Amino acid sequence: MSVEHLDVLIIGAGLSGVGAAYHLMKHCPGKRFAILEGRSALGGTWDLFRYPGIRSDSDMFTLGYNFKPWTHPQAIADGPSIRRYIEETARENGIQEKIRFQHRVLKADWCSERAIWTLQVQRGEDAEPLKFSCQHLLMCTGYYRYEAGYTPEFKGREQFQGVFIHPQLWPEDFDYSGKNVVVIGSGATAVTLVPAMTDKAKHVTMLQRSPSYVVSLPQGDPLAAFLRRFLPQTWVYRLARTRNVAMQMAFYSLAKVWPSLVRKLLLGLAKRQLGADVDMRHFSPRYKPWDERVCVVPNGDLFTALREGKASVVTELIDGLTAKGIRLKTGEELPADVIISATGLELQLFGGMQVAVDGVPFEAAESMGYRGIMLRDLPNVAVVLGYTNASWTLKADLSSEYYCRLINHMDATGMRQCTPRDPARQVKEAPFLDLASGYIQRAAGKIPSQGDRAPWKLYQNYLLDLALLRYGKMEDDYLAFSSPQVDPANASATAV
Repeated sequence: MSVEHLDVLIIGAGLSGVGAAYHLMKHCPGKRFAILEGRSALGGTWDLFRYPGIRSDSDMFTLGYNFKPWTHPQAIADGPSIRRYIEETARENGIQEKIRFQHRVLKADWCSERAIWTLQVQRGEDAEPLKFSCQHLLMCTGYYRYEAGYTPEFKGREQFQGVFIHPQLWPEDFDYSGKNVVVIGSGATAVTLVPAMTDKAKHVTMLQRSPSYVVSLPQGDPLAAFLRRFLPQTWVYRLARTRNVAMQMAFYSLAKVWPSLVRKLLLGLAKRQLGADVDMRHFSPRYKPWDERVCVVPNGDLFTALREGKASVVTELIDGLTAKGIRLKTGEELPADVIISATGLELQLFGGMQVAVDGVPFEAAESMGYRGIMLRDLPNVAVVLGYTNASWTLKADLSSEYYCRLINHMDATGMRQCTPRDPARQVKEAPFLDLASGYIQRAAGKIPSQGDRAPWKLYQNYLLDLALLRYGKMEDDYLAFSSPQVDPANASATAV
């Protein structure tokens, strides 16, 4: 079987993958590359999720790419607008032609003797996998399983006579007009669905085990709209982006240093929006701000739906499902024609592919993140992920830029293999993500750790990462370079 060889393969054509392609074309223009996308459309998350109200929970001045201004009036944008933005980016930069749709990677095997990756790829419904080889892999597959989200086992689910839905698999053209809807959860998906579904539903109930912090932000940006009348779009984008990055970092830092003060501020803002008729216990979490992500609602739409009586919140544990709804631990039954399990994601690295190094399966959970981009003992791979305390694309852009710098450095020094190493295991391990969210805790045995010092520590700090990843030196005591003598072009011609 022939093997198609490319210098770089990008896995995933979502927000990160399209961005990585742009940076590769800009910073490494001589490299031959392709994007392998398992689905039939680009956009990733923003094409997969189609539930009512789907939108960003970050402003688009920071969720947008650092190279393409966001010009839409909405600062907190709806899903279709974000998908069009990604498609436009791909079209304008010739990236669309680089995407191989319906190419799902099954296995990726690294050979140290040849410094080359070999991939088995399923194309559509073809019975026989294709084979690709490359020197570098950019994993832009995100961090969750696309095939299905996490749904707890609910006692008596088979008795329920209504419609049970997970938002990740939203039925096309589903009509919920005049229905009693119960949304299980209190995270970003739940606070989006609840106000969005009040347009046609009879009533929408958010049923939560415990509350989350919820804050209202303007959907538009009046200052940016004003400045657009006088300044070029690029200038306005840069100014708004800088301002919002500074505000995000300041808020996160304040929450970590003075959690009681920030808690008081967030609860005070929520109480003012909710009015006197809504019990504040539904919006008073037991944890400190930013122990889990803070939920954003544009223009306070969730608070408005609650004040107007179109929606309500119940904070209680579920005993099980009944024919007509949900039975709570208190014995009360919530009537429901539609139940939506907005209870989280199923974390998964590498898009579910099997990864091996010299024939030995690579276990991500036994590895450690290097600069939040590479993984210990995994050669020539970047795992492009975003921030948890700020917009995803801020870190994704920096990660792609850094790896392009690394590729150029390797070419300049004649090196073909680069692997983060800690042979003495002197770096102490810590959880990769410092969040108490359920989907993070469920995946504790699947994801790598971080270290207690640079370059293994994950700082979640954009300005620090900007300095280290864009301008920092490429070589350190942990990054091992080598150059096997076999020519990759000749090696790739052999079927493996």
